[in-house]
Formats: sequence, C-alpha cells, structure tokens
Amino acid sequence: MKTKIDTPETQAPQDRAIVYVRPVPVDELPEEVRRQVGGLENLYALHAETGERLALVKNRSLAFALARQNDMAPVNVH
Repeated sequence: MKTKIDTPETQAPQDRAIVYVRPVPVDELPEEVRRQVGGLENLYALHAETGERLALVKNRSLAFALARQNDMAPVNVH
C-alpha cells in the first residue's frame, strides 16, 4: 500500500506559513541583547507575515533550519 502522507518536508511552500529571515546589526538591538551576543556583528531575525519578530539566531543557516523545524517556509529578506 502506498499512501502519501503530507509532512512539512513534502508540503508545498504555499501550504506553510511564511517567515521572513533578515540580518539585524547587533548595534541596533537593545543593550541587554548586545551583552549576550559576544563578538557577532549581525544576528538573523525571523519575522511573521505581520512583522512580529519571532526569534533572533546566530546565523542564516540556523534561521532557515528553525523555520523549517516549525513547519514554516523561510524567505530571505535583504
């Protein structure tokens, strides 16, 4: 028996929530966050379609992995 099961990996991107990934200069972040990032110049933010910031992560690869692990379709924003 071959039954197709939709998983996040097999769903078309349009069937998943879009999340926007963009670099954020550390110097634009609150002091409390800047103290925690060490020597990094940029972090990567994940934003919902509404503009709400969902997460800040260390690098772009991690941002895309986090989005996919949460059944979202990441889109790069410059």
